[in-house]
Amino acid sequence: MPVYVLDSNFFIQAHRFHYPIDVAAGFWNKVRHLAEEGRVISIDKVKKELYDKNDALEEWCRNNLSEDFFKDTSVVMTAYAQVTSWSMSRSEHYLPKALNVFLDAEEADAFIVAYCLADNTNRIVVTHEVSAPQKVSNIKYQMPVLL
Repeated sequence: MPVYVLDSNFFIQAHRFHYPIDVAAGFWNKVRHLAEEGRVISIDKVKKELYDKNDALEEWCRNNLSEDFFKDTSVVMTAYAQVTSWSMSRSEHYLPKALNVFLDAEEADAFIVAYCLADNTNRIVVTHEVSAPQKVSNIKYQMPVLL
């Protein structure tokens, strides 16, 4: 059974735009339930991005997601090297700033791709980002490209 790996923007956009925590309790209860079943997970880098705002979303995550929900990305460094190589091989296309942001060790994007790439038959990225290969100012990834 596949596991869905949630990007930061899954939580942020849901909370800010579509399903505010204080209005859409059913949505957030379902997220918690799926997390308890292990059907949805995330990574440590996403946790860092969510736990730096001191807001209602951070509070909900702290109160409803187990520590095990956020997986350690240090175990996917081989896949991260693949993601790094892929992005650097396109250095003539992307602006240096785009590469620096994508490969920043504190940012989640490259690590979430690596985490899913490490077990690509069982892990699926859930994100609001859309692949945009023509853009040069930021890297929007598409998993099949990396496989």
